[in-house]
Amino acid sequence: MAANAHLQEQIRHLPHRPGIYKYFDDEGIIYVGKAVDIRKRVSSYFTKQDHNKKTQQLVKNIKRIEFTIVDNESEAFLLENNLIKQHQPKYNILLKDGKTYPYLLLTNERFPRLIPTRNKKPGDGRYYGPYANLTAMNVILELIRALYPLRTCTYNLSPQNIEAGKFKVCLEYHLGNCKGPCEGLQDEETYNQYIAQIRNILNGNLTVARAYFREKMTAAAQDQQYELAHQFKQKLDKLEEFQAKSTVVNASLSNIDVFSIASNEKSAFINYLKVMNGSIILTQSLEVVKKLDESDADILAPLVMQMREEFESQSKEVLTNVPLPDLPLPGVTVAQPQIGDKRKLLELSLKNVLYLRKEKESMNDRSKDLNEVRIMETIKKDLRLTELPKHIECFDNSNFQGDNPVAAMVCFRNARPSKKDYRHYHIKTVIGPNDFDSMYEVVTRRYRRLVDEGASLPQLVIVDGGKGQLSMAVKALKDLNLWGQMAVIGIAKRLEEIYVPNDPLPLYIDKKSESLRLFQRMRDEVHRFGITFHRSRRDAATLKTELTDVKGLGPVTADKLLSKFKSVKKIKELTELELVAEVGKAKAKVLLNYFADQESAALE
Repeated sequence: MAANAHLQEQIRHLPHRPGIYKYFDDEGIIYVGKAVDIRKRVSSYFTKQDHNKKTQQLVKNIKRIEFTIVDNESEAFLLENNLIKQHQPKYNILLKDGKTYPYLLLTNERFPRLIPTRNKKPGDGRYYGPYANLTAMNVILELIRALYPLRTCTYNLSPQNIEAGKFKVCLEYHLGNCKGPCEGLQDEETYNQYIAQIRNILNGNLTVARAYFREKMTAAAQDQQYELAHQFKQKLDKLEEFQAKSTVVNASLSNIDVFSIASNEKSAFINYLKVMNGSIILTQSLEVVKKLDESDADILAPLVMQMREEFESQSKEVLTNVPLPDLPLPGVTVAQPQIGDKRKLLELSLKNVLYLRKEKESMNDRSKDLNEVRIMETIKKDLRLTELPKHIECFDNSNFQGDNPVAAMVCFRNARPSKKDYRHYHIKTVIGPNDFDSMYEVVTRRYRRLVDEGASLPQLVIVDGGKGQLSMAVKALKDLNLWGQMAVIGIAKRLEEIYVPNDPLPLYIDKKSESLRLFQRMRDEVHRFGITFHRSRRDAATLKTELTDVKGLGPVTADKLLSKFKSVKKIKELTELELVAEVGKAKAKVLLNYFADQESAALE
């Protein structure tokens, strides 16, 4: 798509340097991109001929170009990412699902509390998360509350307030869920030991807590405090149960981010796994709609940056299933493992993303199915049919000044084309351009064959034409004793009138009706299908005329040559040996003499 003179002038002055470029329409920024060579990249938008429709639309809307030079591709990537988040251009992919993910807040109070929240306020304490969903967060919160007796009250538990006896224990104390620090019944040192273990669990490390409870259980058993030992054993079992429910990949794998992507024409599907201490502690899958003809790498690279930022990842290793450009992540390695445990981890992520794609596509198919049922129900209502028209067939005749008359039939099943059931017909019993008799012939031949084969009949038959064609289709069905077994209508082209048998007045369906749109689609399809067949016959007849005039050359030989070489011109270009190989010595001689006579006649 060529640029206008103004844009061409701008492109000529773009630098051959790395950086970012911005496209503007009359209202503002519509696209931000990065490039190793700004001028080459921008020029490609206007010189390539194979852009998809979305990219063509983008190019049409470009009114102005701006650029910013940077030192390298990594800086260009970072600048592009920041500008996309700032301006949110309509043609850029941006991760913006509108969700506020939950966190667990370990407050910085004396006797800290662990509380769920969706709002981060600096200075309130240490936030853990965010968690991809509420269930994942609640599982960890319930585990910690079952293991450790933490307070839930909002009292200011300063030493002065506790000594002054300002507070009284609540129901949580009597239920055994709190040890009563508000009345000084639990010392701060023991409470902080719990907090240290909780921090480890929230960081994905269960080893410290497991060792603590095992040590306490053993000590209590040695002191013959069997009830206390049993309590520690129960807590240890809860930890083990939680660990068992976690997806353990390999204890040696620690602090890794895993990203995989799979896409189709319209969307890209991304899965993110966060691994710490050998276990997957977070998983998130999402779908993003493609804005242009982006590659998987172009889509995934900025989303890796955004999702790591969203989930506050500090991982120094990123695994992906597609190679990515250099990301502006100092100290972070990006790899595509081919073997070993890291490859298995990547395959697990890919398995999730392929499942998401399959589910989304299946949902779209189900949506199409519902749409098609609605269309068929609309047809049933508009035409007052007795059953749902799951099988519809449409007929049309095609001829040119009476030559090579043919007919065509297209079949729709469940409101979709069933191309394997399409049929062409050579008109055999009708001489000259007689659409009415031709319609009678093809309808008769079609349904006599279906009856003979024991095949199911359509619920609705459409003929392209008005009352004349419709009456002949009805006559054919009556002569076959099939009248009343299927509905028949005619559709006239000029005013989109629908004719039904035994009614001189046409039926007018709402121009916006899904029924009429499907009828029009079927009529256009059968017309296209019939015209294509008619042209091929007409062209074949035209080609055959010259060869069939050759004395000593029969129609079988002429058909054989034309089927293989497609034109008389190409046959003329064959050598004598090639012709002999095709048709034998005698017929080759006949053809060569004929072609030689033609050339001589042309020179006279």
